[in-house]
Formats: sequence, C-alpha cells, structure tokens
Amino acid sequence: MTKTREAGERLFMVEKVDPMTLYGVADQHLKLIEKHFSIQLIARGNQVKLRGENEELDQVESILSELIFIANRNKQLTLEDVETLVHIIKADSSVAHQTQVDKKLRDAGELDEVVLFTSNGYVKPRTSGQQQVVDAVKKGDLVIVVGPAGTGKTYMAVTLAVAALKEKQVKKIVLARPAVEAGESLGFLPGDYKEKIDPYLRPLYDSLEGMLPRDLIKKYTEQGIIEVIPLAFMRGRTLNNAFVILDEAQNATANQMKMFLTRLGVNSKAIVNGDVTQIDLPEKATSGLVEVQQILEGIEGIEFIYLSQGDVVRHRLVREIIKAYNEHHKSNGDVS
Repeated sequence: MTKTREAGERLFMVEKVDPMTLYGVADQHLKLIEKHFSIQLIARGNQVKLRGENEELDQVESILSELIFIANRNKQLTLEDVETLVHIIKADSSVAHQTQVDKKLRDAGELDEVVLFTSNGYVKPRTSGQQQVVDAVKKGDLVIVVGPAGTGKTYMAVTLAVAALKEKQVKKIVLARPAVEAGESLGFLPGDYKEKIDPYLRPLYDSLEGMLPRDLIKKYTEQGIIEVIPLAFMRGRTLNNAFVILDEAQNATANQMKMFLTRLGVNSKAIVNGDVTQIDLPEKATSGLVEVQQILEGIEGIEFIYLSQGDVVRHRLVREIIKAYNEHHKSNGDVS
C-alpha cells in the first residue's frame, strides 16, 4: 500500500482486495471505524482519504491494512471482524511501533498460521504440537489430543471452534466436560444443580472469554449458538453443522466416550482433549480416553495428536513439575 502523508490528512491506497469488500455495503465498515475514532474517512474508488489527529491516523491505517490481510485470508470481511480489530488496535497503546513489526512478520510468513484475531491480539500455534492440532483439524473431522496440563489443549480447541464459527464453517459450538469429582463432592458445593455444575464448566467459559466479548458470548448462549454443558446432557442428540469439543476426556467413561463420538452429524467437527495422567474416575471404571486410543487408531479421518512436556506453554515451572512427577512415577513402577 502506498500512502501520501500530510499534517492531519493522509491518502490510503487500497490494493490486493476489492475496495467494496474493504468498505462494506454502503461503507458500513468505514462508518464503524469512524464511530470509534475522531476521524473522517472519505472513500473514492481505491483511495481512502483520512482526516484527523496523527496518532489516530496511525491506528486507522493499521486497521485498514489488517482488514485487507483478513479479507484475503478469509475471502470475506464482516462487521464483527472490523469490530474485533478496532478493539485490538485501541487496546494497544504502542500500535504505531507494533504495526511495522507485524508487517515484517507477515512479510516473512510468520502470520500465515494465525487461527483467530481476538481483543487481546491474535492466536496462533506456539509449539510444534499445537501446530499439529491445527493441521489435523484442517484435514479431518475428529481429532483426539492427548497431553499433559499446560499444553494449551483446551485453549487451542476453543480457538479453532470460534474461528470455524466466525468463518461460517459451522453454525454452532458445543463444549462439553464430564462432571467428575477430583477429590471433592458435588454435594458439598453450595447452590442448586446448575450452580454445582458451573465450576466444572468454568475453564471452558474462561477460554471463550479470551476470544469473544462477554456480551456476545451471552447472546450466542441465549440463541443456542454456543452451548457449554456437562457431557451427560449430550445423550440422545445429533449435532449437525457443529464444532464439538469434549474436554477433560480422561474422565469420560468408555460408554460416555462412545455416546459422545456417535453424536456427530453432517458437516460437524470434533476435538477430544484429555490427560491420561489425571484420571479422576473410580478405580473400577475404564477411562474412555484410554480405551479409544486402542479402538480407533488407524481409522481414516480420525487423527491422534500426542503432546508432551515440550509443548507446555504455561509458566516454565509447570514443565519442570510435570517432568518431576513423570520421573517419580517411573521410579515407582507406575506406568500410567
């Protein structure tokens, strides 16, 4: 993009994208940007004249450049894309410097694997294991991810689901978790059944809130576009045009796992996440995550991804803690 600068006024040249895609119907994308900035945007053909304070001109130029990048990547541009990017740029006080960094990264191909733009920036695979998950979801309809805590299993799965929803690949997201007690009893928790279940589902909400505004999550939840439910609530359903996630799958019994996997309908994708070293089921119960590795291995369309301590993206101590526990269990003859 070629830009001619004057004090308080700049000319932005629109290249590599249809100007109408960038501007939106009746210039609605530009009007949304104007709503958030004290700036005037005048579109003429493939040129946009920007008038306003220099700092905001830097920000709006950055927004227009990123919108062109998104439009080329997604083959479309929505009002939600514009709204999200506006919030990202406004939240970044150092955007004038960061823009050049992002441009260099993009020119070098570093942004090719961006999965989702959020209000906090963008989400992309941070380890080779996470990249394998992204690639597997692109190729197949069922991906089973096994790995220790801190490897981003839940966060990456929810990111991929939200991205699929935004890109209209699916019409809804269903997030499920087994309500299995880890040393504590549901009966001792205060409140009604919903209030007792909420702590089990909270990590899924936390991941969602890192990607979507709370009011949008509430709206989607009320409309049934996003469901966050205990695994048992999926019985008897067929999920078409959905992105389905089973989290903490090591605590699903063998029968529950079979029930979950057979819920998939037309044009649906599923990710199953779990850590076989943290099974909280009663001793006599078989973990569905352990069993499914033996039953479904080798079936075309089903991908197994095994993450390791090298994929841990939390505090560096988490990796050391996992390593220490693994060595302790091996020294005591515990192969689980």
